[in-house]
Amino acid sequence: MDFITDPFFYAVAVPAVLIAGVSKSGFGGGLGVVAVPLMALAVSPQAAAAIMLPILCLMDVANVWAYRNRWDRRNMLILVPAALVGILVGVLTFSYLSVAAVKLIIALIAIVFTLDHWLRGKKTGDTPKEATWGKGSVLGSLAGFTSFVAHAGGPPVSVFLLPQRMDKSIFVGTTVMFFIVVNYVKLVPYWFLGQFSSANLGTSAVLIPVALFGTWVGLWAHDKVNVVLFYRVCYALLFLTGIKLLWDAVVLFSA
Repeated sequence: MDFITDPFFYAVAVPAVLIAGVSKSGFGGGLGVVAVPLMALAVSPQAAAAIMLPILCLMDVANVWAYRNRWDRRNMLILVPAALVGILVGVLTFSYLSVAAVKLIIALIAIVFTLDHWLRGKKTGDTPKEATWGKGSVLGSLAGFTSFVAHAGGPPVSVFLLPQRMDKSIFVGTTVMFFIVVNYVKLVPYWFLGQFSSANLGTSAVLIPVALFGTWVGLWAHDKVNVVLFYRVCYALLFLTGIKLLWDAVVLFSA
């Protein structure tokens, strides 16, 4: 089996996959957006994305079983069709995409949304919002597009779902069901675009034990965290993700 042997790659890839696993199965996946940027410290962003996709698909299978009866159908009906449109846009613009611009868009959405929640105060922030088709279609399309580019669909989905203040298991379960559809759809264009080399697939296989361990840790942590703390952690992770992506965008634009 062909796979990457560079020790530095695994020094960044192992924590990247671990963070993605914990985030996806325990807190809705927002922080998993750091996986590709971390891996990109050792390989190209394209290779990092290709290595992560089979791993994400495996995580999705494990998570779907855990959350199979805990997800919101209305949100799925709104988000999934929009995400498929976003993926199509990503495929058609694959050769023209600016990674820096995509990261900047996601960063601004995540940061502005979180600051708005914090500045409005607890009373306003705890009032559940309705899942609307207009907002969901825009953010779902953005999630599909950014997920195709860099597996960074978590922040737009969180921006749509968090204000609904749903049960924490329903929140995570809905993101799980959303991303198993999105990630498996992405396998087809990734294959036709030549992203799955033997080295990339072999490296994905090597990292599978880390992915499964991270998924287990996330499931364990989810059941141990109360609802109030859960949402505080989710908003904090979303904000930190935005800061990280903003920094990445600034670095890329100034390079």
